[in-house]
Amino acid sequence: MSFNLYKETGQSDLPEINLNPKINDPTLYLPGKGLVSAVNVAINLGMPLLLTGEPGTGKTQLAHHVAHFFKLGKALVFNAQTTSAAKDLFYRYDALGHFQYSQTQEEALSSEMIERRYIHYQALGEAIQSKSRKVVLIDEIDKAPRDLPNDVLAALEDLQFTVTEIDKEYTATEAYRPIIIMTSNSEKNLPEAFLRRVVYYHIDFPEAGTLLRILKSKVDGYDGDAGTNRLNALIDHFELIRLRDKVKLKKDPATAELIQWASLLSKLNFDATKLKELKKLSTSEVEQLKLSYSVLAKNKEDLLALEQLLEQSH
Repeated sequence: MSFNLYKETGQSDLPEINLNPKINDPTLYLPGKGLVSAVNVAINLGMPLLLTGEPGTGKTQLAHHVAHFFKLGKALVFNAQTTSAAKDLFYRYDALGHFQYSQTQEEALSSEMIERRYIHYQALGEAIQSKSRKVVLIDEIDKAPRDLPNDVLAALEDLQFTVTEIDKEYTATEAYRPIIIMTSNSEKNLPEAFLRRVVYYHIDFPEAGTLLRILKSKVDGYDGDAGTNRLNALIDHFELIRLRDKVKLKKDPATAELIQWASLLSKLNFDATKLKELKKLSTSEVEQLKLSYSVLAKNKEDLLALEQLLEQSH
């Protein structure tokens, strides 16, 4: 697999984009035993599951995996914002669009037409409407206003909501209670009353053996024993970057970056076993490795720190 680059002079064919469909494939998600237990507890008790952990450790992907595992269709996603209100979990009303219509048209719309044109149902609203079991992901709930988490639990107790603009109520029975998975990056503390009413689990950063299984399942180009040796060397170097005392990154790369990095090194035809002896890298290999660090580093300071680490080791 080649990796084509544009050059400062001359012309070249634009390389094809080869996206890796395995990265977000819910069938390839590998939950640990503790996470599996937390999911089972939450489902059996009918309680929401709250997940914390570093960005990129698979909190969001769990919802899609659970939906696939139980054959519940696609997970319904609500991305919490700093301006989110409880009503936004259920639906959004296009007040401006409705107003513009009323200013230009004489004929009043029926409730059904208003609903069809100007009511846009959101994750929890869709789940309650569906009359079937659904997985609802409320992503980064810690970004929302402080009262939203408690509003979520109140809504789940009733399993109903009213579209006030058309005075229409939707209700779901206990048989169709949605499976709620919420994620938090711990940017701010969540209300204690909320925490008492959820099942909590923290996803730790995977150990080396788990990282190897993840990479084996999600990245092509590392087949057989030789591929395993390259991945082990890659993981060792990755953990060195995360744990090295002399280089303290502002943002440690997570599992998602590791998968992309392994994929990139494969496209570069870079022999990852050479990461064990950086001093023996050729000049071109050093440049390739520097190029690849742009996947791991997410700011100027971290990229410079990784490049300096490489130069010092070489």
